[in-house]
Amino acid sequence: MSNSFYILAINPGSTSNKIGLFKGCDKVFELTIRHSREELAPFKGIWDQYEFRYKTISEEFKKHPDTVDHLDAIVGRGGLIKPIISGTYEVNEEMMQDAKNNYQGEHASNLGCVLAHDLAKEYGCKAYIVDPTSTCEFQRLSFYSGHPLITRHAIAHALNIHAIARKASQDLGIPYNKSRFIVVHCGGGITVASVVGGKMIDNNDATCEGPFTPERSGSMPLIPFTNLCFSGKYTQSQIKKMIMGEGGFVAYLGTNSAVKVEEMAKSGDAAALEVYQAMVYQIAKDIGSQATVQKGNYDAILITGGLAYSDYFIDSLSERISFLGKILRYPGEDELGALAGGVLRILEGSEKALSYPQFGERPPEWKFAT
Repeated sequence: MSNSFYILAINPGSTSNKIGLFKGCDKVFELTIRHSREELAPFKGIWDQYEFRYKTISEEFKKHPDTVDHLDAIVGRGGLIKPIISGTYEVNEEMMQDAKNNYQGEHASNLGCVLAHDLAKEYGCKAYIVDPTSTCEFQRLSFYSGHPLITRHAIAHALNIHAIARKASQDLGIPYNKSRFIVVHCGGGITVASVVGGKMIDNNDATCEGPFTPERSGSMPLIPFTNLCFSGKYTQSQIKKMIMGEGGFVAYLGTNSAVKVEEMAKSGDAAALEVYQAMVYQIAKDIGSQATVQKGNYDAILITGGLAYSDYFIDSLSERISFLGKILRYPGEDELGALAGGVLRILEGSEKALSYPQFGERPPEWKFAT
């Protein structure tokens, strides 16, 4: 019975590790283990932190009053590994090596599969990942960037996007494999995706394309950006921070807090109001773009992520996109629940675990620009 399966879910972040114990669909407990900048300062990179994080997770899980001695599976968040189709994958050696080599870039989520694997050895169970950040299900035309030396990447908030698309399918009574959605994940990063039949057939690369966000610059004019890169005023590291971490609200207003910017806008700060509405404007444009990807044939537009808690944000966005069809709101995200849900479907037998790597459609020559 599904209610007898115990699943531990692990979601490593830049300065924290979230863990959750699930009994079937029910969450037994959730714990956020925060690490101060001072604690992490001695470590040069993500993988230098591994032993420290592993020990902390293992100890905190074991001493929690609601912990258990038996686990049926452990699941970690999937990181920037090979571009693979969505689904639940059993962790294997190739996956762990790709994660350790930061295959598509360094990110805390790369730790997820190895943490799950090593903890699973302690408990004598299997380790999995679900819908990793590197999920790539583009249709062939989606890969084209405009130049053969650069292939578009599908890096996105795949875990939450697929979870919300599943939930909306249930809410609307549509089989997931027949559903068609535009899903908009709005948080520190923003992804606008076409999810057709359970596959993300097109989306902006959430690291460097699409709308600007509270801390990312999104798509920028290439000629001025190229001039900036070769001006001699900035290092490569500084340029990358402009794109991720110090773009968007941070660059315009000095904060990455959407809540604060909203308050500023409401209190009469004209600059904050204009920047906030410019972000909404860009999100709306990308939603319109994805509507053309599906030729207008979709069931609903789904708005999710932290920004979706804001009525002001939803009202501002709806004013621009309501003519495009039904809008459904799913605020926040439940990544631990999505991880556990993916594994539960394997344990119940409704899905089969995939063997890493499983590729979908690929361009003629797969290249990653440096």
